Amino acid sequence: MGNALSIGSVSGTAVPILGNDVDTDRIVPARYLKEITFDQMGDYLFYDARYDEGHNPREDHPLNQDQYQSASIMLVEKNFGCGSSREHAPQAIKRAGFEAIIGESFAEIFSGNCKNLGIVTGGLSRDHLDQLIQRVKQSPSLTLRLDIESSVLKLGEDVSFPVSIKSSHQKAFLDGTWDELALLKLNDNKIKAVANDLPYFHW
Repeated sequence: MGNALSIGSVSGTAVPILGNDVDTDRIVPARYLKEITFDQMGDYLFYDARYDEGHNPREDHPLNQDQYQSASIMLVEKNFGCGSSREHAPQAIKRAGFEAIIGESFAEIFSGNCKNLGIVTGGLSRDHLDQLIQRVKQSPSLTLRLDIESSVLKLGEDVSFPVSIKSSHQKAFLDGTWDELALLKLNDNKIKAVANDLPYFHW
C-alpha cells in the first residue's frame, strides 16, 4: 500500500455518455490511429459524435456542455469499449482528464488497457446505474468517490452503491503494480546489472 503508484480511490464529478455497445472506433475514430504518439489523443475523444463535418462542436453532446467540463469520471452503459483492442481509446479517455469509468459492463481487453493507464473501470447494476445517471443529470456538480479497496461508490454524503472491480485490477491499483512500464523503470539498476552480465551486449 505504500507504493507511490498505488491508487486507493478516485473522486470527482461525472459526465454521462449514454448508449450500449459503444466501440473503440466511436471513442477514437480510426483515422486518428496514424498519430505517432498518444499526446493529442484527448482531442479526438468521441470526435465524430462531438463535432459536425465542419468541425463545429455539437451542443447536444455532454462533453461539449459547460456543466460537465470539470468531470473526471465517465458514466457509461453496457459493453463499453467493445470492438478492436486499440489502446488509443483508453489513451484518449486518460488524456482528456478521466480517471474512472463507471458503467454496466466493459469489454475485457478495453478494461485491461484502462487498468494499464491507471483508469479504474467499475461495474454497477442497471438499477443503480440508472439512479446514478439521474442524480448526475440533476446535479452535475455532485462529487462521486470511488473507494477501490471497499468497492463502494459514494454519491455525496447520503448514498452509496456497491461497485464490481475485477479482483486483479483492484489488487494492482492498491499495491501500485498497475503501471508495468513504471515498475520496469524503478528497477533500472537491476536491468543494467543483468545486461552487463550478458556477453552478447558487449562487443
